[in-house]
Amino acid sequence: MRPFILITNDDGIHAPGIKHLWQAVHEFADIAIVAPQSEKSGSGLGITWTKPLHVHPIPWELNTPAWTVNGTPADCVKMALAVVLDKPPTMIISGINRGSNAGRTVLYSGTVGGVIEGALRGIPGIAFSFSDFDPPPLSATKDYIFPLIKHFINAPLPSGTLLNVNFPFNCKEGVKGFKMARQGKSYWKESPDKRIHPEGAPYYWLGGQWGSVEEDPSSDVSYLEQGYITATPIHVGEMTCGPTLEKYKDFSEKDFIFLDDKQLPTELSR
Repeated sequence: MRPFILITNDDGIHAPGIKHLWQAVHEFADIAIVAPQSEKSGSGLGITWTKPLHVHPIPWELNTPAWTVNGTPADCVKMALAVVLDKPPTMIISGINRGSNAGRTVLYSGTVGGVIEGALRGIPGIAFSFSDFDPPPLSATKDYIFPLIKHFINAPLPSGTLLNVNFPFNCKEGVKGFKMARQGKSYWKESPDKRIHPEGAPYYWLGGQWGSVEEDPSSDVSYLEQGYITATPIHVGEMTCGPTLEKYKDFSEKDFIFLDDKQLPTELSR
């Protein structure tokens, strides 16, 4: 039985990466696409509260059902599951992103945010990213994409866990291999570009530069630098820091000294 896969991304429905991902999987699975109308990079798990969401069907090759949403990747998954699809997907895949989502950059990634939204609902997911900003030819990655998907459909990750996959720079020239890896600690740091509006007020493009830190040799950042494809399982099903909870489990109201309003500083008693 063919799996049913939902595809989304954060670069927008017209980005080369999402077409690339569809080409890698459409022969092996039933596909539906629900992706942002425009680029939503850096949106993380953000959702849209302050304006209405519009869902529009668009034509796609081989009559693959596809829709755009004027929101974030998480919005797209929410609308797919609540409005668009008549059954839940076997898996949600996202990408292929322009630029690496290795290290702590994963916390900002809309590409990863889309599959987190699914993982929170018990639907497994894989986020795919190229370290290159221009996607390499499909032939450089196609042999890895669906085998990864098939493996993790047949051998599911624990509930609440997603897989973050990154392809190294210049993988069109070949890769060293594949590594399961830890999520690294490096990330893009802000590098604001100040400009002056014609009316005189300053404004900024946030910009960024890669902030390397000393990495564990088994991290995705380290392996990518060596030319490996990396895959990192990320667990979002339990967000509590267990050791901290255990350490402070006996910390309670009896450890506080409560004051009445008359004893509080004026600014706190208001």
